[in-house]
Amino acid sequence: MQRWPFSRWCLAWLLSSLLGLLSFSAIANANTLVIRYPRPESADDKRADYPLKLLALSLQQPNRNVVLQPSPHPMPQSRALRQLANQQIDVMWTMTNREREQQFLPVRIPIYKGLIGWRIALIKTERQAEFSAMQDLAQLKALQLGQGHDWPDTAILMHHGFQVTSATNYHSLFKMLHAGRIDFFPRSIVEIWGELDNQRHMNLAVEQSFALVYPTAFYFFVNKQNVALAKMIEQGLEQAIRDGRFEHLFWQYQRPWITKAQLEQRRIFRLNNPELPEATPLQRAELWFQAPATSAHD
Repeated sequence: MQRWPFSRWCLAWLLSSLLGLLSFSAIANANTLVIRYPRPESADDKRADYPLKLLALSLQQPNRNVVLQPSPHPMPQSRALRQLANQQIDVMWTMTNREREQQFLPVRIPIYKGLIGWRIALIKTERQAEFSAMQDLAQLKALQLGQGHDWPDTAILMHHGFQVTSATNYHSLFKMLHAGRIDFFPRSIVEIWGELDNQRHMNLAVEQSFALVYPTAFYFFVNKQNVALAKMIEQGLEQAIRDGRFEHLFWQYQRPWITKAQLEQRRIFRLNNPELPEATPLQRAELWFQAPATSAHD
């Protein structure tokens, strides 16, 4: 029986193939770390700007060059989650719930300090007076709202009795609102202004009179096998919290949206979150946005 020679070249090829299976991307050289993340869904989607800045900050080291590499093609959230499970990307940022924390490894530092759970609504421009006249949640629950089919928000809102129309495509929710198929589209105060600008050809506006608020967190998530990367991000974020860089970056990006939201002038309806994992660090006050006191509870 003929034996194939196992040369040094073959051994080198085998080792290099195995390195490609590591839980995050191969190192270009000893000081360069390549981290793959999901490319935003469209070229004008600026929602990734702040998480990417914070991710780069967390991985910053004097002797380490970090390359944040977007996926070749845009990814909706559902596909990004599948790619993370298959280790085709290394990190993503998304809202937490019990299922996601069981499937992936969260870095439990809320990158938006909980603002992702501060929801104000997109509506059709001509309906502001109708919403301003509403005084309680029962009136809002009589209307139809839109959410993504796999968003944790959908389960939270349905738990509280809202009528939720879900969609598999993020962009179709704006079209549904424009067409009158839904009455309002709750979005976080850190997302809504950019989204409104991107949909400026539609007859939409930010509703001015109320906010829905529930405790939740947007985390960096990695594959459960990628403990080393999770630890790097966590240690970097903790250091940035201690030295003030996290707070500086947060306010640099989020202050304009918090100011525009005029939360102190809104009726704030507080909802509990049945999907919130028990390990959420609610006891660490420095990790959370401190909100106006006036509110109502469901």
